[in-house]
Amino acid sequence: MDIRKIVGRNLRKLRVERGMTIDDLAGDADAEPSWTARIERGLVNVGVDQLARYAKVLKVKVADLFVEPAPGSAIPKPLKPGRRPSRNSPKARSR
Repeated sequence: MDIRKIVGRNLRKLRVERGMTIDDLAGDADAEPSWTARIERGLVNVGVDQLARYAKVLKVKVADLFVEPAPGSAIPKPLKPGRRPSRNSPKARSR
């Protein structure tokens, strides 16, 4: 499997497990949501500095983003569709 696909798959898996949107992850990692989405799809190369920021936000080691998935393992499903307020919005803070 292509290393970009491995990193993207792991990034998405970890993000979804934590209930984060792409906007949440990108904002906390000082990245653009569209760039983060392209990384998750394995379309672009990403620098180690940016990977370190994603890992810090996700509270994992950078090496965890490079773990090859087991053969036949399911591709991480996206979060349920629909807009959710940003974690910094007044609605989100009142939860």
